[in-house]
Amino acid sequence: MAEHTVRFESAHAPVRVPTGTLMIEAARLAGVDIQQPCGGQGRCGRCAVQVTEGSVRRRSTLRLSTEDIAAGYALACQSVIEGDCAITIPPQQKIERLLTTDRMIGEVTAPPGYSTAAQPMRRVALTLTPPDMQDQTDDWSRLQTALRQKTGIGTFQVSLTLLRRIGAVLRAGDWVATALIETDTWDCPNGPARLVDLLPGHVPSDAPLWGVAIDIGTTTVTLWLVDLLNGAVQAQVADYNGQIARGEDVISRIIYADRKGGSEELRELVLKTINSLLATACKRVQAEPADVVKATVAGNSTMIHLLLGIPAQSIRLSPFVTAMNQVPTLQAGEAGLNIHPEATVDCLPGVASYVGADISAGVLSSGLDDAESMTLFVDVGTNGETVLGTREWQVTCACSAGPAFEGAGVLHGMRATQGAIEDVWINSDTFEPTWRVIGGVAPRGVCGSGLIALLGELFLTGVIDRSGNVKLTLPTPRVRRGEHGPEYVIAWGHETAEGRDIVLTRVDIDNLLRAKAAIYAGFSVLAEKMGMPLEATEQVLIGGSFGKYINVEKAVLIGLLPDMPWERFRFLGNTAVRGAYLALLDRAARTRIADIASRMTYIELSADNSFYEAFTSALFLPHTDIERFPTVQAVMGK
Repeated sequence: MAEHTVRFESAHAPVRVPTGTLMIEAARLAGVDIQQPCGGQGRCGRCAVQVTEGSVRRRSTLRLSTEDIAAGYALACQSVIEGDCAITIPPQQKIERLLTTDRMIGEVTAPPGYSTAAQPMRRVALTLTPPDMQDQTDDWSRLQTALRQKTGIGTFQVSLTLLRRIGAVLRAGDWVATALIETDTWDCPNGPARLVDLLPGHVPSDAPLWGVAIDIGTTTVTLWLVDLLNGAVQAQVADYNGQIARGEDVISRIIYADRKGGSEELRELVLKTINSLLATACKRVQAEPADVVKATVAGNSTMIHLLLGIPAQSIRLSPFVTAMNQVPTLQAGEAGLNIHPEATVDCLPGVASYVGADISAGVLSSGLDDAESMTLFVDVGTNGETVLGTREWQVTCACSAGPAFEGAGVLHGMRATQGAIEDVWINSDTFEPTWRVIGGVAPRGVCGSGLIALLGELFLTGVIDRSGNVKLTLPTPRVRRGEHGPEYVIAWGHETAEGRDIVLTRVDIDNLLRAKAAIYAGFSVLAEKMGMPLEATEQVLIGGSFGKYINVEKAVLIGLLPDMPWERFRFLGNTAVRGAYLALLDRAARTRIADIASRMTYIELSADNSFYEAFTSALFLPHTDIERFPTVQAVMGK
């Protein structure tokens, strides 16, 4: 078979591939990452690249205009190489790193009264009697005797790898050593204890004992580096989940994982992300990743399955069952985390196929598990998980909102990075927009918070009607008919970073309406199932990193959030990683998360006709039943 040379503008060197190779595969061989939000199914159009020399065969031209094709654009996941060619990747299609941040350092403190007594991982300083001709006790027995005398624990487990080192360590320290032990785990609450490591000499009592709390989000991975001795968070870092290059939502990734080698690739991508964050966090405190001796991991069910290489196909197939919701305690060496190889890795328990450990952990850290009054907890993300209840009971569901509010499925949507329009205001007389851009640079697209604000402003100023139709008769060039139908121009080409108009199309609006309708319908159905009006909810807790940036007024205006007094809303940020942090510190918190997961009642919305009816009703701005939104009704004069 003939081979061809493919040159990517951003690659260090060209690659040789045989005829018929998918362009996305050629890019991977060249070390170039291209977004595949739909997992390579050819549905989203976000992997469009420009062929500047040579030609390729396009198997699909979905979401490409006639002008795009004439300019050489092709979908990387749907085009094959048939000759030598040169390819340019537009800036918006490259996977960009999310800047890590320490902005919350000092805001996270250990729970009141935190004590290392609540921490199963601890150091024990030992001074042993050396063997002699009268005492020829073996090294392991001698060590166990010393540990029993110091801790009162009768039995210890040890790995073969560590057992091989014990004699050399004891002698290197002249029979003075420091043992790192773990007294119990959540799945073995009464032991036996485990010897995690043995070091020669006495380690200073105030030397940090490192642990990490990790939240594997569909879009972002967040990691907190913690000193287990005092509960202090010493570094916080985050980056985009490397898996987004193979699909932006869980269904796309499950489909991708079912391909040959797909599961292994997705596991390697998320492990690469986590291990890179570990290296960054440890560098900030002048530690080594191998110094980290414990990790707790939160994430939705799909993310946990993909992390561990557990088949996830059953999650998307009726009756939508996970392989497991409670993962046994693992060790870092087998889990793939680049920390101490004997470190405990505790994947927190989930509830069901689409309500995972991120929600179990979030319920704990949000305080819902202690709430006396009716509380609604919403994690605004691709899955749109919702929990309704009090400390006595909780019901939960997940509504497939999709990644529209994270920029996917929107023509000029993007993540909240530099160049993203994050807020928008529209003049009701001239229909001219004013926008704020992350980084104060020329805009490249619109992120989730900007899309919510934009949709609300378009509705408020009458540019679109309650069904999302763009009013083309308005006296402004901002509304026009484009390649994808009616659209509103947010920024003209001369104002943008890439010289092309940034627009919101009718197709984009439909995607946003479906996303907000799914989320609103989810908590509406939960309230209905419990036989109580939604307005009886006394507080609304909003979790998820994206939730920190939502404008409540605009979110209510479009019908994403219920119409309630603003003081009832609380924005909590990443509740999943905070819950993982609490479980990392305290065995009681870890037990509570397991209890939360086991007690929560899961409602599968795909099997519930009332959800479809609620979803259909919520496809309007703000809702078919305008009386559900009295403040919006008053503003609109209806």
